[in-house]
Amino acid sequence: MIRDRFDAVVFDLDGTLVDSEPDLRQALNVTLAEYGRKAVTREQVIMMIGDGVPKLVERGFEVTNGPPDDCLKSLVNRFSGHYEGKATELSELFPGAGEALARLYNIGLRLGICTNKPEKPTHKMLEVFNIAEHFGAVVGGDTLPGIRKPDGRHLGAVLNQLGVGPERAVMVGDNHNDAGAARALGIPFVAVSFGYAHGPVDELGANQVIDHFETLEKAFELIVCAS
Repeated sequence: MIRDRFDAVVFDLDGTLVDSEPDLRQALNVTLAEYGRKAVTREQVIMMIGDGVPKLVERGFEVTNGPPDDCLKSLVNRFSGHYEGKATELSELFPGAGEALARLYNIGLRLGICTNKPEKPTHKMLEVFNIAEHFGAVVGGDTLPGIRKPDGRHLGAVLNQLGVGPERAVMVGDNHNDAGAARALGIPFVAVSFGYAHGPVDELGANQVIDHFETLEKAFELIVCAS
């Protein structure tokens, strides 16, 4: 039934497939400490994730007594130096994510990644968690200059690489940027309840919400039945 309706599934990464907050927080706290700032908590960092590294760093300094004299680009470079190469030390796949990807891949669906995370650590993360082989397209937050979710062109670039039109695709994500990108292209959206939504998941306007990856295919089936 799923293959009758969809040819491609595009996933967000941070907060959707991977609980990446611990490594992001560690790199951010090292950067903040270099400026004499206090450490931020998991709860605070979850509210900062989703709009790319510059926004994460900017928000980290905003909640710790405001931005320093250094320009944001310099701060981002410092953060990246602490994060790249260490993006998978503490992070983990969410339960069932790997198995769900394998099932979708094995039934012939084309899989893609659309993330505001920089492309280099994205590829590294996919390789470390042994899921890179499932994805036919990966578009990061720095892949297309000036374009990132919720801009529909970001998601559209993934579909172009996969060779699939919006009418045959579905998006899986955890926050407003994913919902916005899917909405921009008229693509059904499945939200995960365990990610970094910045607010109530039921306010994202998702076609379906899942609490575990074991119910992802059922969510797709419900979308098919409702269409």
